[in-house]
Amino acid sequence: FIGQGLSNIVGAFTSACPSSGSFNRSGINYEAGARTPLAAVFSAVLLVAVLLAVAPLAAYLPLAVMAGLLFVVAWGLIDFAAMRRIVRASRGDALVLAVTFVSTLAIQLEFAIFVGVLASLLVYLNRTTHPSLTPIVPDRMSPQRRSVAVADVRAHGPVECPQLALLRVDGSLFFGAVEHMRDELHEARKSVPERRHLLLIGRGINFIDVAGAELLVQEAKLTREAGGMLYLCNLKPQVRDLLERGGFLDAIGRDCVFEAKDDAIRAIYARLDSTRCRSCEARIFIECAATLPDG
Repeated sequence: FIGQGLSNIVGAFTSACPSSGSFNRSGINYEAGARTPLAAVFSAVLLVAVLLAVAPLAAYLPLAVMAGLLFVVAWGLIDFAAMRRIVRASRGDALVLAVTFVSTLAIQLEFAIFVGVLASLLVYLNRTTHPSLTPIVPDRMSPQRRSVAVADVRAHGPVECPQLALLRVDGSLFFGAVEHMRDELHEARKSVPERRHLLLIGRGINFIDVAGAELLVQEAKLTREAGGMLYLCNLKPQVRDLLERGGFLDAIGRDCVFEAKDDAIRAIYARLDSTRCRSCEARIFIECAATLPDG
């Protein structure tokens, strides 16, 4: 590509014919044992020799023979193992593969590549604008009380605190993901209205912009109006720095932002309603087994 580009630039000032390349020609060269770009130079020299020496005889070469040769080479360029691996691994990548494949058959190759890049970009945007919000609880079977998804342990009986919801955020909070995130938080509140406190574990938040920060402020305000609090923990330095610089930490409440999840649960537990804790059957926190929130 670099060589063709340079030759076409120079050729524009010297009345030369524009140069080009093809996948089939490169494929034939590779199948013949080529390992460096110098092979293209030798093939060009040999082609000139053929044109000067036996050009009249080449006119009798059936086009079907050359077509068959090109088909054999093109078949060797298709990596069926990679295609099967892509289809098994990811539906999004499989969609990009299918769109690009059909485009190469329907339109010119260079535009087909653009279509494939565009399809890949759309799949990426769809993925990044839908961060996951996973309800989690401490694992009773783990001595370190590691977190597990609620869906994995729901069959063992009451596993969620009736007053505090723990949600793990996996994905960036930027303007494109704000609406999805707002809908997910609304559904979380709507599913258990009496659970007023909410702790967001932000270990999976790699990036946040002003729109994402404003969303957290709005959710903190809505939670306070409902009689609860919104808490944050395990924020990455770059996320906390933006919240600090923009003054969003003060709007959310500095006493509601914690470095670690254990510190957050310990502080939040002291703010829960002891009356409801007396009749609770979940007892998912270490603090639940020792004292009530009021001590």
